[in-house]
Amino acid sequence: MLKKEILLVFIAVLALSGCSSKSDYILLQTEQNLTKENTKVSDRSIEYLILPQDRLLVSLYRDPEQGTAHTGSLGQEMNEKGTLVNAKGYIPLPLIGNIKVAGLTQTQAANKITRHFKKYLNTPSVYVEVMNKRLLVLGEVKNPGVIPIDKEKMTLFEALAHAGDFTDSAIKNSVIIISNTKSGMKMRTVDLTNFDTMNYASLMLRPNDIVYVKPNGWKEFKVTSSDVLSPLDPILKLAGAFATFKYLLD
Repeated sequence: MLKKEILLVFIAVLALSGCSSKSDYILLQTEQNLTKENTKVSDRSIEYLILPQDRLLVSLYRDPEQGTAHTGSLGQEMNEKGTLVNAKGYIPLPLIGNIKVAGLTQTQAANKITRHFKKYLNTPSVYVEVMNKRLLVLGEVKNPGVIPIDKEKMTLFEALAHAGDFTDSAIKNSVIIISNTKSGMKMRTVDLTNFDTMNYASLMLRPNDIVYVKPNGWKEFKVTSSDVLSPLDPILKLAGAFATFKYLLD
C-alpha cells in the first residue's frame, strides 16, 4: 500500500511540473520563430557606437616637446575610471566644454574632439576608448557572469571559453543570443552541434550582447520536482523510514 502512495506522489510531481507549456525555470521563452543570423558582417557593422552611460578614456596628444597628457592636465581633474557619458550623450571636457559623442564610433568621437581642440591648441590629437565594453553569459555555463571586451567584437566560442565552457546540462544546439540594434532588441539561436549550419555572422558577438545557454529537460525536471516535493520532504522521509522498518520486520 505504501509503495502505491509513493508512486502516486511521484505521478503528481510529474503532472505539476509538466502542466504548463511555459516553464518558470527556463529564461527568454518566446513564441516567435527564431532563425539563425545570416547577415553579412563588415568592419563597419561591428564597430562599437558610444552609448549614454558609457565610460570613456580620453587622452590628448600635443606637440612632441610637450609629451602626452590626459585631459586633466588641461585644468580638469581626470577620474581614473574615465569620463561618464551623460543621459543626453555628452561628456564635459576642458576648454571645449560639453560635446556630444553618443552614436559615434571611438574614431569618430576622437576626430570630433580633435577638431574642437584645434580652436585652442596647435596640432592636437585625441584618443578615445570605451572602458566598459562587455557582454553577459548566463545559464548552463560553469562561470556565468559579465565578460569584459577589450576589442570591437568577440566570438561565441571565446565567450564560452571565458565562462568556463558548458555544464553537463547545457543544450548546445539552441544557444540564445540577444542583441540591441537600432531597430530594437533582436534574438537569435545558434546551433553549436552542427558545423554545416555555422557562419561567421551567427558566431559574432558585440558589446552588450546577452548569451543564454538553456538547461536540458532533465535539469528542469530535477529543479521543478525539488520545489514541488520540498514541503513533502518530512513526510517522504518518514514514509521511507517506515518502509525500511516494515521490510526488516517482514
